[in-house]
Amino acid sequence: MSAPLVIVLMGVAGCGKSTTGTALAQALGWPFRDADSFHPPANIEKMRRGMPLDDADRAPWLAAIAGWIDGRLAAAEPGIVSCSALKRAYRRRIIGERAGVRLVYLKGARDLIARRLAARTGHFMPAALLDSQLATLEEPLAEERAVVVGIDGPPQEVVERVLAGLGLAAAARRP
Repeated sequence: MSAPLVIVLMGVAGCGKSTTGTALAQALGWPFRDADSFHPPANIEKMRRGMPLDDADRAPWLAAIAGWIDGRLAAAEPGIVSCSALKRAYRRRIIGERAGVRLVYLKGARDLIARRLAARTGHFMPAALLDSQLATLEEPLAEERAVVVGIDGPPQEVVERVLAGLGLAAAARRP
């Protein structure tokens, strides 16, 4: 299987998408976009109030992420983007049949993620929404070719697991 041009990091809030994405971008020399930067202000406000987003709320967000991915692919430029991508339908929207895009599922135990969320400060996503996200989560199926990476351990170890799972060396700067 060829190396990906775009990597999508998925998982529930608190699984380390932003931390992993930032470290992975540094290791590969690729740009990283955090999914939160694609949310319209109304979505952020809704989550800040402790209200889970519904599919209608997510539609423009997913379209923006898909547009960013399409831009990277059209320019033949690598990139990394995070997205909770909790449902298969969401992953079909942002990944679908796009060649060169690989999904990485950052998976961890509820207790570990809850501890991380409780310790996080300055983020609009309250820890109270974790159970809602876990209830919504549809883990990737085999045909989605996701690389499943355990999030226990320090961030650099998680990054090494991602790189190994994708068959990428940290020195690989561009495909």
